[in-house]
Amino acid sequence: QVQVMESGGGLVQPGGSLRLSCAVSGSIFLIYDMGWYRQAPGKERELVATITNGDSTNYADSVKGRFTISRDNAKKTAYLQMNSLKPEDTADYYCNAVLRTVSWAPNRDYWGQGTQVTVSS
Repeated sequence: QVQVMESGGGLVQPGGSLRLSCAVSGSIFLIYDMGWYRQAPGKERELVATITNGDSTNYADSVKGRFTISRDNAKKTAYLQMNSLKPEDTADYYCNAVLRTVSWAPNRDYWGQGTQVTVSS
């Protein structure tokens, strides 16, 4: 059974920083893409950043230059370093992992339960 667990959310003042972590555990053959998504109250879930297992990254325009996604394949963990946070970054942040549990299985999406980030003075 695969588990995806986010951590690191909290309350931060505008201009501050937070680092989110996403740990994947369980029976895993290979993790392909990992990503962070967020959902603000009353809004749809949106992509924040993704990273491939070759370390290619993609960012939403709204976070470029402020957020950095990275991963540690040995630890099966992805990170999201968030700097210069703005009130509009307030949302629940979700981690996504695309992986195979065995070599012959198809790729599947797995999601965490989310971690809340609140940017407010």
